[in-house]
Amino acid sequence: MQLASVLTPLSDYQLQLAAQCGVTDIVHRYPGPDAAVLAAGCKRIASFGMKCSVVEGYLPIENIKLGRDDGSELRALKTLIQQMADLDIRLLCYNFMAGTDWCRTRLDVPERGGALTTAFRLQDVEQAVLLGYRPPDPGFDESARSLTPERLWMHLERLLNELLPVAERCGVVLAMHPDDPPLPSLLGRPRIMYTPESFERLVQLAPSAANAICFCQGSFASMQVDIPQTIRRLGPWVRYVHFRDVAGGPDDFRETFHDNGPTDMAAAMRAWREVGFAGPMRPDHVPQLAGEEDGEPGYTILGRLFAWGYMRGLMHATE
Repeated sequence: MQLASVLTPLSDYQLQLAAQCGVTDIVHRYPGPDAAVLAAGCKRIASFGMKCSVVEGYLPIENIKLGRDDGSELRALKTLIQQMADLDIRLLCYNFMAGTDWCRTRLDVPERGGALTTAFRLQDVEQAVLLGYRPPDPGFDESARSLTPERLWMHLERLLNELLPVAERCGVVLAMHPDDPPLPSLLGRPRIMYTPESFERLVQLAPSAANAICFCQGSFASMQVDIPQTIRRLGPWVRYVHFRDVAGGPDDFRETFHDNGPTDMAAAMRAWREVGFAGPMRPDHVPQLAGEEDGEPGYTILGRLFAWGYMRGLMHATE
């Protein structure tokens, strides 16, 4: 397996820190339609001795989720897959949460030593300023009102039918991220990727080596499933891992340090070894440490340094 990371921002300073800490693979956000942007990012990452291995986040996919794409988003995603193949980037991570990305209602919950973490509480969701919420365009709510779980599954099946032939030809894998929080609905909109059974349905919907899972341990932990057992259950289809932990359930949870949550992270790493996982594994959200209070919640650098060392130690201990 490869120790991977997203870096916010993708600066020379943070790239150097990642390289010094043993990170080998870097995640790039969607760069837009200009292929030169992604190519420049790959070249910059390579100059620090690392590889750009994943594209994840901010994809042109919202209208596809709503079933109202005029074809432009599908074309953009197909173009992206081809651009990724040209640059030897073999993994595209996406989600199917309509109108939001990962969602939190607090950004300042104290963790060990006064570090700050993010948290979600369903009963506060209407009043909170939501991290990850994307204000919709004027037609969004009208389209969202017609959504049902089965319509979302139909839209997902259409997406896979369109993209998988391109992905297979290009040697690129599509990896689905769980809904975060993993709830059957949020803000009046249905969700479909919030149980292990959802992911079994996903891989059965379009059997293909290019149709895979991003196993976000924090999202699965908030489903309150047994993590090592679920790794063994879904492991054959997992190509990408977000390694983190939370305390609590789907309607009320908080992020933790990697070594300070309820999950036996060593047992999880052993399970990844057992199923033969060999892909990129990255720390996801991390606590904000002292002096980072003005940084982007979940994505500051000091907590990431701690996470890299912790993960690297577990990787070595389970080799």
